Amino acid sequence: MKKHLLHSQQPEINSIDSLLAEMVLDEALLTFRKEQIAQQIDNSLCNRNKEEFLRLTEELTRILNTNSPL
Repeated sequence: MKKHLLHSQQPEINSIDSLLAEMVLDEALLTFRKEQIAQQIDNSLCNRNKEEFLRLTEELTRILNTNSPL
């Protein structure tokens, strides 16, 4: 009986671990993308590329607004 109970909790633990891993990965990818956009914004300023600057700042604003805490 105990053996059965231990195995019944295993899928729940695996699901929680998988969800946590996915959340960590999503956060890492989001942080990477924000840093990448910030670097591209800096480059567009150095190159005086107004269109690129506006496009990138719009994209960064969209990302920040989508992922802001409620």
